[in-house]
Amino acid sequence: MNYQHVGDTKLPAPCLVDAGVVVNKVDMHRLLNDLGRVRYIHEQDGRVVSEGEGYVLEVFADPQQSTLVVNHTLYLNVYSFDYLELSSSSEQGTYLDLVQDNRQLRLIPLSNPLQEQTTRSLNAAALEAMVAEALSASWDVCLDDDGNFSA
Repeated sequence: MNYQHVGDTKLPAPCLVDAGVVVNKVDMHRLLNDLGRVRYIHEQDGRVVSEGEGYVLEVFADPQQSTLVVNHTLYLNVYSFDYLELSSSSEQGTYLDLVQDNRQLRLIPLSNPLQEQTTRSLNAAALEAMVAEALSASWDVCLDDDGNFSA
């Protein structure tokens, strides 16, 4: 038999499905990283300060940098917030509340990561084909030029 002391008990890692509170910065980063287009609502002391639509360009973890929301772009620093709360409603679907003291930044995803992943894969394949074609054309030009100088 294996007896463990109460202090030695290891709890399993949390599992959240569409709702819950996330305090771990790595988990927050992971959730925010693939948001894409969002509608945001910035509240302070329960009052809406600003709202709009934008695109999440960068998610990072740096205690020396700011979260920036400007010109329809969002640069989100997980260290700007105490926790992230996952929720859903029939009107907004799933949304994420980034909370720090009396400030809340609600992010409502407007893009579907499943559709964007397909688009990204197609774009990557198209880009790869264009690069291969350009390199091939470049080699052809080099070979043609070499032929002119050997005569």
